[in-house]
Amino acid sequence: MPELLRYSLNDGIATITLQNGKDNALPSDLLKELNHALDQAEAAGAVVILTGQTGILSGGYDLKTMRSSPENATNLVAEGSTLTRRMLAHPQPIIVVCSGHAVAKGAFLLLAADYRIGVEGAFTIGLNEVKIGMTMHHVGIALARNRLTPSAFERAVINAEMFTPQTAIAVGFLDELVTAEELLPRAEAVAKQLQTINMRAHAATKRKVRKDLLDTLDAAIALDKLTPLTA
Repeated sequence: MPELLRYSLNDGIATITLQNGKDNALPSDLLKELNHALDQAEAAGAVVILTGQTGILSGGYDLKTMRSSPENATNLVAEGSTLTRRMLAHPQPIIVVCSGHAVAKGAFLLLAADYRIGVEGAFTIGLNEVKIGMTMHHVGIALARNRLTPSAFERAVINAEMFTPQTAIAVGFLDELVTAEELLPRAEAVAKQLQTINMRAHAATKRKVRKDLLDTLDAAIALDKLTPLTA
């Protein structure tokens, strides 16, 4: 069975690369591996770079699982939402490098990061759940409301509007945009810059700043287990 992600640790920077086929879909097995990779990075006290394959960060949850049964869909979303919550409270900085398209849960990975770097090109970033027949889950609503601009929030969540990398900066999915050649070097430069901060202060401040959001997500995760995901 091929590895679903690749983990490397160099000079205090943990790089996690998602590599699950052309869509970089997120099944339960990959989410478990991603949690394990974050365990390793946390134990090493490393700044994290999370990225995908050339042209795509992730197309979202594994659709085979999502369509197999309501119970399986609910369980997979709960697993992904718990990962999102973990990322937002991770004690070291997490940089998500958007290597191309980022759709649905792929876009939510961007909203769970401390810094987001995108790549120039004909890519789409956004939350297409409503378009494909899913009622947006409570965790997704809470996270999007917190991280996207007020003017873009309802367009993204209710209308399933997709954004170009350029407009994704303006609405809150990305922090900066570079060329494909600059993508990983820029991420490493940002990671090295973040290594200079005091990690205890970073972790404590992150918990304070995001306390209300984290509390909201805890309640939303529980609520989503009781709420149908299909319209």
